[in-house]
Order: sequence, then C-alpha cells, then structure tokens
Amino acid sequence: MIKRRSFVKYFSVGWLASCFPVVLAACTPAGDSSDAKTSTSAMADASTGDKGNTVKTAGAKTTDGFTAIGTVTELDKAGYLQTAKISISRDPVNPKQLLAVNRKCTHQGCDIAWQPGAKKYECPCHDAEFSADGKVLKGPATESLTTYAAKIVGTQVLVKV
Repeated sequence: MIKRRSFVKYFSVGWLASCFPVVLAACTPAGDSSDAKTSTSAMADASTGDKGNTVKTAGAKTTDGFTAIGTVTELDKAGYLQTAKISISRDPVNPKQLLAVNRKCTHQGCDIAWQPGAKKYECPCHDAEFSADGKVLKGPATESLTTYAAKIVGTQVLVKV
C-alpha cells in the first residue's frame, strides 16, 4: 500500500510535469505577426507596375510606400480583401476604382465586416453601417472610417497606409 506522503509527492511531481508544456508555450514568442491574411496565390510574383516598383509578396512594401495586400483574383473572387487593419473593396459606382478603409468602427473600435450583397460595412457590436467609401450610413457611429489610397499593379492589390 502507498503511503500518503509518497502519494502526495508523486502527485505533485506529476502535476508540475504536466504544467511545464503550458508554461513553456506561454513564454514562447508568437510566430509571424504579419497582418496580411492571404493565400499562397498572393505570394506569387507580380508584374512591374508604376515607377518600376515590383511587388514580390503580400505584405511587401514598394518604394512609393504602398503595401501588397492580395491579388486581383482574390479580390474579385471574394468581393473584398481584408487584413487586421484594412478592408478593400471595389467602388460600387465605378468598379475599376478601389476603396480601402480602416476596419475599426469609429463608435467603439469593433472590427467592421464587408457585406458583399449590400455593398456596405456593418459593425457587429452596435449595428453601425458604413458605405464602401467609409461614410456613416447608420449610427451610433458619427465619424466616417479612415480611408487609404489603393491601386492595382500587375496582379497585386496595393494600399498606402
């Protein structure tokens, strides 16, 4: 029969050993912190565009300050492109023009979501609505979303933040 003191000793050692991986994982730095969420097709080489800038991968910056967000194919397939900070869609009035806005609602900072069917952004927290160019359509938000310059170079969608 096992004595109580031995049982507590073995139980304690086992418990500490089982906690070690959790502690180790918590102390390990996170992986890649890139906020561009794109598929491998966005990592393909793009053509040379304006001013000789060549964008090789999503998240790469050009010499004029634009950053690759994704591909035109991805944009057209989903109807929008999105990172942790930016959402890009085609202008409903002029589909050749891109509109890029900050994803944080100006009411309380919730992440807005593009609604392709309605062609507007909605805030899931308090039902604020914004047009594709970031203007307030419905409160409680009172300020428009921050907008950014966006363009297409070759097969890449670029945004200047």
